[in-house]
Amino acid sequence: MIAYGDNIKVFCGNSNPVFAQTVCKELGIPLGQSVVKTFADGEASVSLNETVRGCDVFLIQSTCKPVNDHLMELLVMIDACRRASAGRITAVIPYFGYARQDRKAKSRDPISAKLVANMLTAAGADRVLTMDLHAAQIQGFFDIPVDHLLGNPTFVKYYMNKFPEDQFDHEQFVVVSPDVGSVARARAFAAKVHMGLAIVDKRRQKANECEVMNVIGDVKGKTCILYDDMIDTAGSLCNAANALVTVGGAKEVYACATHGVLSGPAYDRITDSVLKEVVVHNTIPLIENCPCSKIKQLDVAPIFARAISHIHGGTSIADLF
Repeated sequence: MIAYGDNIKVFCGNSNPVFAQTVCKELGIPLGQSVVKTFADGEASVSLNETVRGCDVFLIQSTCKPVNDHLMELLVMIDACRRASAGRITAVIPYFGYARQDRKAKSRDPISAKLVANMLTAAGADRVLTMDLHAAQIQGFFDIPVDHLLGNPTFVKYYMNKFPEDQFDHEQFVVVSPDVGSVARARAFAAKVHMGLAIVDKRRQKANECEVMNVIGDVKGKTCILYDDMIDTAGSLCNAANALVTVGGAKEVYACATHGVLSGPAYDRITDSVLKEVVVHNTIPLIENCPCSKIKQLDVAPIFARAISHIHGGTSIADLF
């Protein structure tokens, strides 16, 4: 545990307070005293109950559901710290919402990820710390430094312990990208766990016809690990898992993703799917009394704590990768 002075302060909003408390426990410092609430009409209200003048301030807030409320809380917190003469403000955003709106898919579409980046900068953030952006190039949307942590080292450690190297044949395991857009991250993960790579390609042959799933790669009789950056409604994930078994002849299917957004019917879909297990990080909290026993959550708060320690000390975070 590193001994810190009074120059570092960590505060959090309402999106994931347990995560923030774990980060502070790892750092060996108390969570900053603040009150983040809403007025009767829904306006965000922030009160900092301790001084931040000249301090290195870290604001921990995932922009998860309700996304707009949590984003607004973060912006108001940044403004409060800026007006209280904080020395430096780092927005720690374990899950960066709006990241999927990173380009114009069709005419007159917004690029909302860029808008959110501009808002954070305009509010007064000096740097951003996040994990597994939906598209890595979103870092370029910011005019301030962005430290982009990767979630796959945690998954590598988990699966290496789950399937000890001296007890399984690498040829009987394969990492699978659930769609073509996730191939790069799946390939990087496959290289670290020394497994093969396959891809699930989905397409509609004609308008109003059901999607046809094609499995690119050999998965017959093998254990598959679907790897992605996030799981939202779990429709694509569960369909891909079903295709691996019914079309590809896979033996069994596991899945992992950094961000468990898990909206709408996600829990029911995962429960009813062929998936054996779904592993996510705690960048987004699971709902209370999680109804799906297949979902397991890994703690990445220690990684964020180490990154905060490096940023505060002005040292490289390269060892976290």
